[in-house]
This record gives sequence, C-alpha cells and structure tokens, in this order.
Amino acid sequence: MKTTRRTFLRSAGAAIAAASAVGGTAHAADKPAEPVVKPIQGFEKSAANAPAADASRGYQPVSDKKVRVGLVGYGVCKFSAAFGFQDHPNVDVVAVSDLIPDRCDGLAKAARCAKTYPSLEELVKDDKVEAVFVATDAPNHAKHVIECLEHGKHVASAVPACFASVEEGDRLFEAVKMANGLKYMMFETSYYHADLHAMRTLYDAGAFGKVIYSEGEYYHYMEQPIDSYKAWRVGLPPQFYPTHSNAYYVGVTAGHFTEVSCMGIPSKLEHLQAGNNRYKNPFGTEIALFRTSEGGASRMAVSWDTPGIGGEMGRARGQKGSFYGQFQTEGIASVLPPDTNRPPLPPGLDPGGHGGSHGYLSHEFITAILQDRKPLVDIAQALNMTLAGIVAHQSAMRDGELLKIPLYRLG
Repeated sequence: MKTTRRTFLRSAGAAIAAASAVGGTAHAADKPAEPVVKPIQGFEKSAANAPAADASRGYQPVSDKKVRVGLVGYGVCKFSAAFGFQDHPNVDVVAVSDLIPDRCDGLAKAARCAKTYPSLEELVKDDKVEAVFVATDAPNHAKHVIECLEHGKHVASAVPACFASVEEGDRLFEAVKMANGLKYMMFETSYYHADLHAMRTLYDAGAFGKVIYSEGEYYHYMEQPIDSYKAWRVGLPPQFYPTHSNAYYVGVTAGHFTEVSCMGIPSKLEHLQAGNNRYKNPFGTEIALFRTSEGGASRMAVSWDTPGIGGEMGRARGQKGSFYGQFQTEGIASVLPPDTNRPPLPPGLDPGGHGGSHGYLSHEFITAILQDRKPLVDIAQALNMTLAGIVAHQSAMRDGELLKIPLYRLG
C-alpha cells in the first residue's frame, strides 16, 4: 500500500496508542479511538466566528415586513441553512429544495420549513417565494440565478458568481440588468470580515486616499478535494474560486482590476495533476498580480496545496495610511477615523462562520429588498471579482502572459 502523509500519521497514532496501553488499565483498549474529523474551513467554532455578545446592540429595524424566501442547496457545506435566513425577523422561509431527498429533508428541518421541492426549477414556480438563496454547485450558479430572475425572484448566490467562462459572466450580467428592479447579491464572506469592513469604512471616509498596493489570500489546504456535486471541486483551478481574496481590493474600494499576470505553481497532489481532473489543471497554487482601476497593484493568491496557516485574509497600503490588522498612518494628516465596527444585527441572528460574516450577508440582502436599494455585493462587483480570477487562470496557463480583464459597471 502506498504510504501517504495521512496513512503515516494514522499508523503512527495507532502505534503510540498501543504503546501507551501496555501496563495500563484494561478499559483503555476496550473501545477504538474515534477518528478526528476536521470541520470544513470557515465553519470552525472559534473566537473568530463565535456569536458576538453585543452583535445586536443598537439595532433598529427598517421594516416590519417579512420577505418570503426559498433556500436551495444542502450539500456537504449545508450552505443554504448556514446564513441564518430562518432566524431573521424579516424573513419567512416558505420553501426549500435539494436534488437529493435526504438532504432536502435535512434542509427542511434546519430551516424549520414544511414545504419542499425536488429541484430549484420547481421551487421558482411557487408564487409565494419572493426571493431565493442559491447554494448549489458552483458550475450552476449563473444558470440557477438566471432561472430565478426569469421567474421574478430576487436572488442571492454563494460564490463564485459564474464559473470558468467570461461568456457566462456576460449572460449573467445582462440577465440582472434586464430583471426590472429585482435584487441580486453574491454572498462573498470576506466583505464582512471585521478587517475588510474596517478597511472599506476607512476608504470611504478618505482615510486611505488611493490604494497603491493591496494583497488578498485564500489558503485552503486540500490534500483530498472536498466532496461535491458531480465532483466539481476535483482539480479545481485555484483562480476559479478567487473572490475570497479579490474582495480585499474590490470589496474595499468598489474598484476593479484591469489586467493580470498570473504565476501557476505545479502541484504534487494527485487530483491537481493535469491528467487527473476535468479542467486539465496542473496548478495547486496560483498567484495573480493585478493592475487596479486606481493605477495601483494587487497581489492575490489562492492555494489548495500549501499546508499551514489557512483562511481568507488581506491588507492594503494607501497614499495616507495602511491597514495590517489595524490602520496606521505616520506624519500625514488624515481624516478623523470613523467607527469601523460592523453594523448591528437583528436579535437572534448569529454572525455565523467565515469570520462572523454569514449573518451580515443575509441581513444586507434582506435589507436591500426592504429598502429597494442596491445590495453591497452587486452584480458588477461580483463579476469584477469572479472574472478577474478566470482571466488570471488563463494567464497562468500561458506562462504568465499579461491579459486584459473585462469590466462590468452599473449605471
């Protein structure tokens, strides 16, 4: 049998356990140790995403209306129930769906909803549903969002906005523009990380000036790919899932990237070999250097095959100051720093996972519907983050060739 790091650790752990049992009590060997199952990254229970005791302090409702929401997708991440729609005081979850019956039943229980449908295509025909959260497989996000819009539903989607193709991004953009006031929002978790929210608030107040250089990183070690519908994650090019890192420029400035040169680093992991995945992708890490709409530069990294510190993180350097965990400025007069705390959440709505961002995203989407305004992560920002990664992977496959990036703009 081939020895891998995982099998080595398992055998070493078994040897240590056997050695410690010698001369010990009999009950120590009665029951084998349960295998340690690591949670999917971003869903860990830690101080970073534990409910904040004062998350609802100062909350003022904007309406007493309830939006009737349908939830779709309850795969390995159980994502459609993870953002707390079922706990929002302005939401009634009126229908749920997953293609797999057991998962659909699990979603109905988690969302406290009695009405189920066998597919998104059936759920969107329900006139009671006003808005849909799409947490299906990434290759179908754009198709499913368009389906919701064509049936007159507001729609939010998990990341990325579209998949693998600039043409698909163009179709999605046109569908949203033609949707007659329906709201679209992409649930990019980095937008409501405490650090990125602080950077955006500071930038909007003029504290940065122009951002000259920024960095974003999404490090998610996957010795084996996460289980997924039709195995879409197997061999996934890192820059096909770029928004967690690209948000550390687009989500700070509402700007965009204009061109990219990307370095792809070949991987030793089996599923990240060109002959072993549908994408013909040989890279486990892709490091993109973007030129920004402000004339600055951004280094955005996505990696599946580098163990160690993981997560979504970033930093920025501007003409007036820099943010590396906190805002700092030296010798340059700046505006009085604004309050950079995240806004209050409705009582009972948990901030949730991914840096305590989940509750903020669902609240932003619902509030945008109630106030009839543009959501924070609108279609232009969603596509400007997503398509930059798709073009970056094209650059990596061309040995770092400098490529232009399409721009999406509303209004």
